[in-house]
Amino acid sequence: MLKKIKNLIYDNRDRHRILIKLTKGIAMSQSRNIDLVNPHTWEFSGFSQNGEDGIIDFLRSKLSANNQYFIEIGSADGIDNNTAWLLFARSYNGIMIDGNINLTERAQRMVSSYSIGLRICNMFVTINSIKNIKAISKTLNPDVLSLDIDGNDYFIAQELFLQGFRPKIFVVEYNSTFGPENSITIIPDDEFNYLTKHKSGLYYGVSITAWKKLFLNYGYKFITVDSKGVNAFFVDPQYFDQLFLNNIKSHFFIENESQYLRFATNYQEQFNIIKSMNFTNI
Repeated sequence: MLKKIKNLIYDNRDRHRILIKLTKGIAMSQSRNIDLVNPHTWEFSGFSQNGEDGIIDFLRSKLSANNQYFIEIGSADGIDNNTAWLLFARSYNGIMIDGNINLTERAQRMVSSYSIGLRICNMFVTINSIKNIKAISKTLNPDVLSLDIDGNDYFIAQELFLQGFRPKIFVVEYNSTFGPENSITIIPDDEFNYLTKHKSGLYYGVSITAWKKLFLNYGYKFITVDSKGVNAFFVDPQYFDQLFLNNIKSHFFIENESQYLRFATNYQEQFNIIKSMNFTNI
């Protein structure tokens, strides 16, 4: 009984959160002054944290063909993520995947009721589990795939490509602590937890240059990083007007704002904190 009451309280709060975030996103999207060549003018945040909703929504609007399907790996509670805007505001379907059972149970109760085509999966994603995602996905080329697990992201993305996935828009988190030139990621580890690997929490993920190398290898075009220095955006150019893509003035590297404020120092000094760790060179 106590659990049911607790869940009811959470669910009522989540309904309120969804309404607030949707309203916020609509207001911010309408107040933008969009410049086709400057991706930072595309940004707004309803459900996302760093302007991702706006960049994704704008790129989605430029697709020459779409299937209104997404996949998000690292979707949290289904509300604070990169695809909730597509679900609530654009009537998308797709898959939300997260390794935290409490978050996915909450998403299952709340978010799944908004779409009969949405699937919530509790899964700690590893290279070996990509085949399971492939088995439940309705398509290998969703409009959007977002990947943010603060760990083996590079190896997961690589395996997604090897398994035949080719999303039109691919969003990944990068670690600005690694700097704009280093082409590195962590040592692969299926049990990786950035909170326990190093006390600073700075040893995680992928450098922006390593991401660019991987996506270039698969024929993708780099679009930008967001203005908060958290995410990088890549697209499959066959789904976009080439003049539009060629005219974009990309932002190639921005320092993570949150990490800069937290450590009160730049990425070079942050990297010095973890430079003794082992890295995989890309």
